[in-house]
Amino acid sequence: MAQGKNHVTLLGNVGKDVEFRTTPGGTAVATVSLATTEAFKDKQGHRTNKTVWHNLVAFGRMAEVLRDHVRKGSRIDVVGRLQTRTWDDKESGGKKNRTEIVVRELILLDAKRKEDGNNEEEEYGDVQISDEDIPF
Repeated sequence: MAQGKNHVTLLGNVGKDVEFRTTPGGTAVATVSLATTEAFKDKQGHRTNKTVWHNLVAFGRMAEVLRDHVRKGSRIDVVGRLQTRTWDDKESGGKKNRTEIVVRELILLDAKRKEDGNNEEEEYGDVQISDEDIPF
C-alpha cells in the first residue's frame, strides 16, 4: 500500500506575537496565527480578497527561532504538516478540535533592521530552518 503525504506550504503574515511556553518535560513550544490572502473576482466581476487564518505550532529549536525572530506583521513562508488535536472542554464537557500546521521549515521574508544612530542596516535576509535544525 502506498503511503500518503501530509505536506503544507503557506506564505502569509503573522497575526499576533508568538506565544511561547515550555512543557513540563522541557520541550519548547511556540504557537502563532498566520493569515493567507487570496485575490479573486466575485460574481459581479469585482476584485475581492479572502483571508484565511491558520494556526501554526513549532517545537524545540524551531519554537525558539519563531520566538526570537517573528513578530506580529512578519511575512513568513512555512512548510509543515497538518495535525488535529482533540480534547474534552472542561467548561462545556464537549469535545474540542484544533487543526494546526506543525512547522518543519521556516523562511523569514522580512529583513531585521539594526538601528545604528540615524542609519539602519540589514542584519539578515532570508533565514531557512529545516528538520535538521530540530534537536529531536
